[in-house]
Amino acid sequence: MITTDICIIGAGPVGLFAVFEAGLLKMRCHLIDALPIVGGQLAEIYPQKPIYDIPGAPGIIAEDLVKNLLVQIEEFKPGFTLGERVEFLEKQEDESYIVTTNEGTAVHCKVVVIAAGLGSFEPRKPAVERLEHFEGKGVHYMVKKPEQFRDQHVVLAGGGDSALDWTIFLADIASHVTLVHRGDTFRGAPDSAEKVFELAEKGKINLILQSQVNSLGGNGVLKEVSILGNDKSITTIPTDHFIPLFGLSPKLGPIADWKLGVEKSAVVVNTFDYSTNVERIYAIGDINTYPGKLKLILCGFHEAAIMMQSAFKYVYPDQKLSFKYTTVNGVNAF
Repeated sequence: MITTDICIIGAGPVGLFAVFEAGLLKMRCHLIDALPIVGGQLAEIYPQKPIYDIPGAPGIIAEDLVKNLLVQIEEFKPGFTLGERVEFLEKQEDESYIVTTNEGTAVHCKVVVIAAGLGSFEPRKPAVERLEHFEGKGVHYMVKKPEQFRDQHVVLAGGGDSALDWTIFLADIASHVTLVHRGDTFRGAPDSAEKVFELAEKGKINLILQSQVNSLGGNGVLKEVSILGNDKSITTIPTDHFIPLFGLSPKLGPIADWKLGVEKSAVVVNTFDYSTNVERIYAIGDINTYPGKLKLILCGFHEAAIMMQSAFKYVYPDQKLSFKYTTVNGVNAF
């Protein structure tokens, strides 16, 4: 039996930062993640993707952000159980919990924090003829190693942040990049959309709007994609790779059976402290939902900081959380 103050389900960036916030308050953490590595989606799906909205670290590569977070929490010595999925949650007589994984690992804790990102997830696959036939033969649902696309022809499809960011990034690596989007405006960040339009105007990428990829072709490996325009026209272009980026389909998994408030595959929380409807269970990051929710890493960081202040009362029920300020050379400091 592993004993800790706080059990964090999910070892992505928000779960890792939660360890830091807990450590500042002298609370111990143990993290559980179904993935065999730390970092969540950043490590598993797009380790080389640049992230532009982390304060003070513009354009940081995803895996570097994970490394930095691990350095930041090292002094607090968190425990990790990786490659195992949480299956059971049992409340004890003293209001604490025992969290058990599919491999039988048990963690006894005073507070449970769900930071599981999108939960169990899988890429959304578009309705493209012969798509699955070319999986592993030119079709990719994520970019793990950008260098494999160097000097290659690449077609991307999508209108969100991932499609925009990877189009910008691969423009300097691939010999030819085409982005196909069914609309004429993008759902992603306006700044990224503007950069894509600029790249298209300069001839560095091929931007095809109001169209969608409808079929793939090749002999053994992908060789071409057919693009259907909204005007019913069909264009065929040669390519070595097709990367459809239409987001992830979330699944809560066993968490859905914990009697938590759930709305559209996300856990409903109180924005006062990001607590759920079940006492001592919190949800932070992409796994939660509330009015005005933004699924950004930096928002998850904020939620982690607020949430740990609330969790303190369960870990140290006889102590009152307070801060003492002193003045050092005329500057206020803790």
